[in-house]
Amino acid sequence: MNPKPITVVIVDDDALVRKVVAGDLRRHPDIKVVGAAADPYAARDLILEVQPDVVTLDLSMPRMDGLTFLKILMKHRPMPVIIMSSYTEANSVLALEALEAGAVSVISKGEMTGAVLVEAIRAAAQSRVVLPALAPATTPQAHAPRAAESRNGHSLPEREIILLGASTGGTEALKTVLTSLGDDLPGICIVQHIPARFSTAFANRLNQLCAFEVREAQDGDLIERGLALVAPGGYHLTLKWNGNRYLAALGQGPKVHHQRPAVDLLFQSAVRCGAAPYATAALLTGMGADGAAGLLQLRQDGARTIAQDEATCVVFGMPREAIRLDAAQHILPLRKIAPLLARPVLAAAARL
Repeated sequence: MNPKPITVVIVDDDALVRKVVAGDLRRHPDIKVVGAAADPYAARDLILEVQPDVVTLDLSMPRMDGLTFLKILMKHRPMPVIIMSSYTEANSVLALEALEAGAVSVISKGEMTGAVLVEAIRAAAQSRVVLPALAPATTPQAHAPRAAESRNGHSLPEREIILLGASTGGTEALKTVLTSLGDDLPGICIVQHIPARFSTAFANRLNQLCAFEVREAQDGDLIERGLALVAPGGYHLTLKWNGNRYLAALGQGPKVHHQRPAVDLLFQSAVRCGAAPYATAALLTGMGADGAAGLLQLRQDGARTIAQDEATCVVFGMPREAIRLDAAQHILPLRKIAPLLARPVLAAAARL
């Protein structure tokens, strides 16, 4: 017997978008479009009637904007919602607000057909909806001057580094982790599966909230203390060692696990440049297997490795695969990851 298909409602004021998306999704037997609506008022009635598994939601619509509708939906009928948005600077900011309000993921309208949307719907159907009330409170912080000494008053080894990877649900998970950290840390590299150009708004938002500088990576950037670099959407982020510092390298090579950026490529590059014995790497919420193989290689080469536990993941795919491979030394709830990241690697007792 075939499993019950994932039921989807499409909410978009553009009739062509509704037609194209519905037509594309109907080619996939595990997905069933059960309705479409041109505005939130029609969507409200339709959702109550058909009780879909997943809703795709445009942000810019008449009568009520998508963000307002999302907040109402999450209050009265929490469910997995995928934001489909045209790229503009304003929409990028709104998309991040939608993720904070409980949306599972955001995709650009340039990706509304093909594998990206299909995989997003499959991930959303497996997701655990996290309501905003359960999210940590965060306030903008001023970036403190970078100290010349480490946590214990000794010079922090330049080779120490923190590596983070995430996908579905990861923007909020990363915010939870990073806003719990102080500024006296080694350099941080982050791969979050996110559409091209939306990553700029994501990095800027984290920069407002964190005690250290966060920005989108550029090719050749020095990775240094008090700085976190976010892989730009559409570019792989890898590490190089130039003799006394790590450098960031960006590339548009083939997708890995259907992703660019890919977590595996970041983790594997850290192994290649000898960073593993000095690295702490964490794999957070997300669908699929990206990052699991790289985390295993890091552990085998001496890194301290972490996977987020199932109870706090929006989607337990990537951490589950890492745990299956025995790639994670530590399996932790989200709120316990930051304290371990803040612990110096070389001072950890016998490499935990």
